[in-house]
Amino acid sequence: MCEVLTELIDTNSLVKLKGDLMDAYFLEIQKIMQIVKEQEYAQIKEAAQLIVQRLQRGGIVQLFGCGHSHLLTQDAFYRAGGLVPVRPIIIEPLTLHAGAMTSSKNEKDPTIIEQYKDHFDFHENDVCIVISTSGRNQAPIDVAFLAKEAGVLVMSLQSLTYCEQKTRHQSGKRLEEVVDKVINTHIPIGDGLLHHNDIQYAPSSTVIGSIILNILFSEVIEIIAISDEVLPVFKSNNVDSDSSHNEAMIAYYQHRIKFK
Repeated sequence: MCEVLTELIDTNSLVKLKGDLMDAYFLEIQKIMQIVKEQEYAQIKEAAQLIVQRLQRGGIVQLFGCGHSHLLTQDAFYRAGGLVPVRPIIIEPLTLHAGAMTSSKNEKDPTIIEQYKDHFDFHENDVCIVISTSGRNQAPIDVAFLAKEAGVLVMSLQSLTYCEQKTRHQSGKRLEEVVDKVINTHIPIGDGLLHHNDIQYAPSSTVIGSIILNILFSEVIEIIAISDEVLPVFKSNNVDSDSSHNEAMIAYYQHRIKFK
């Protein structure tokens, strides 16, 4: 079958097709980036100010997401050039390596967060960022409620494009109706940016979500730099340099964040 297809496809046409698709994906990603820049600028600036206020009072940033959203929580953790006081909330049955279909099923389970309440360690001055593209599933909304009950500031990273999609939560509320602040990713319903007939492909939520989190945390760092000489930022372990800065950062936050 593969040999037949190889014979039928003209090499020059294939190169052109790949180039066109690459250009198309870049273009569509850039469009969303521009929308985020124009429409979420004020929200991100305000969110950064609120985070700094809580970090300066001893809080940390806790990130929660299921499935692919969980990847963003891990991406921001213990990252060279990244903000130190960031803790990913890891609930194994909600991660992809527990099984993709299992994770998807568990995200909709109304008992899953109650079962794993001991995995949460919210303190008064913490910030909880709940990441959920659709904002409709049980687990992310339950975490938002749990964080609110603990008195922490709760933000969401979600796409309000989905706001007409009915919630799956028994409260009747969607994620944006529970949190204190929403940063809208503007991801289209279905995630994919490109189409072939009725098939949607080229997902965008992880790319845009990562960009937003890096912008947000970079803004936090810039605000802290106005008054503090020592920044809570990890230096890369893969360059020849003194490790004392990272060691000091870990020592300062290890009572709240598991680095080892």
